[in-house]
Amino acid sequence: MGRLAPLSEEPTNEEDDSSNGSKKGMRQTWRNWIKTHISLVFNKRSDLKILLSVLGCPLFPLSLHPDHSLNEVSSSAQYIIQHFTAATGCRKLEGTVKNIFVTGKVTMAMGDHDLGSAGVSASGAASSSSSSTSSTFSQKGCFVMWQMVPNKWLIELVVGGHKVIAGSDGNVAWRHTPWLSAHAAKGGVRPLRRALQGLDPLAISAVFSPAQFIGEKRISGEDCFMLKLSADQTDLAERSDSTAEMIKHVIFGYFSQRSGLLVFLEDSYLTRIQSPGTYPTYWETTMSTKIEDYRTVEGVMIAHSGQTNVIITRFGDNLKSGPAITRMEEIWTIDDIAFNVPGLSIDCFIAPNDVQKHYLPDDNLDWRKSL
Repeated sequence: MGRLAPLSEEPTNEEDDSSNGSKKGMRQTWRNWIKTHISLVFNKRSDLKILLSVLGCPLFPLSLHPDHSLNEVSSSAQYIIQHFTAATGCRKLEGTVKNIFVTGKVTMAMGDHDLGSAGVSASGAASSSSSSTSSTFSQKGCFVMWQMVPNKWLIELVVGGHKVIAGSDGNVAWRHTPWLSAHAAKGGVRPLRRALQGLDPLAISAVFSPAQFIGEKRISGEDCFMLKLSADQTDLAERSDSTAEMIKHVIFGYFSQRSGLLVFLEDSYLTRIQSPGTYPTYWETTMSTKIEDYRTVEGVMIAHSGQTNVIITRFGDNLKSGPAITRMEEIWTIDDIAFNVPGLSIDCFIAPNDVQKHYLPDDNLDWRKSL
């Protein structure tokens, strides 16, 4: 068998992926990619697969321990993170918490597809997410997540009768869906985005500690400080291939000036798709998450609910009718969260056999974020 193909960072039904390494195979893969993506965006029967690919288990843009010197961090950013750690009380978890267990519920919805001017950037996503279109497709589900500090995690998500499993053993991230066997990717192991939505305050403080302070903004009636992080060119190159180039991936954290808590999270990434002799097509995905309902769990403030809105914009010279826009939404709630669950060991995070057989330590593959 050939090497596993990189995980796509675009919504996909993953039924036509191939990785035979030949030029003919690459051309066929690109044609299949375009064919399935165009049909997916406008085919209601594929809505559930898009939702699970995009909202199921996306990764954070950066690793848990970015290679930045704290000497380069602004005093404003340091103050914001110190305020956050004090507000959550997460410092008491350092050295004492070995694992985290979380269960929750989700409701995923696909909005109307339309054509028109997109004009959505990462810094403007917060305002645009509040004016979503009416839902045309909705499914309820639940998830269970285990995490062993710092880079080992596993999540099982069931929505609409379909189960998606994703995990990381600290060296490789992987995902398994009912319509495709396990896919693996090498590269900098990144935390699960869902864990950064208020569930893991220690990870939030670690990730945002080297962030850039870019100002203040009012979000949902709350005055917030804004911190910005960007994936560097090396990370972007590792997540690109011959037909898909990752141009940018930035993330913004909005921390309440009043409470010090993280109340809004948004990230945006842009991918350029092109085969020889054709016009490029661009896919911009903006994911905005409102984080709320903080409650005390063993003396630490943990967010227990929120809402994520996604806008996928496809544009390019070959799209004569203008940009195509797809909207999605997820409402999530946390039922239970516990620290230091007995019996959870490293063995619980071992990758599936298919991943182990095809993963080579010197591979250049990287997790290509499920939108």
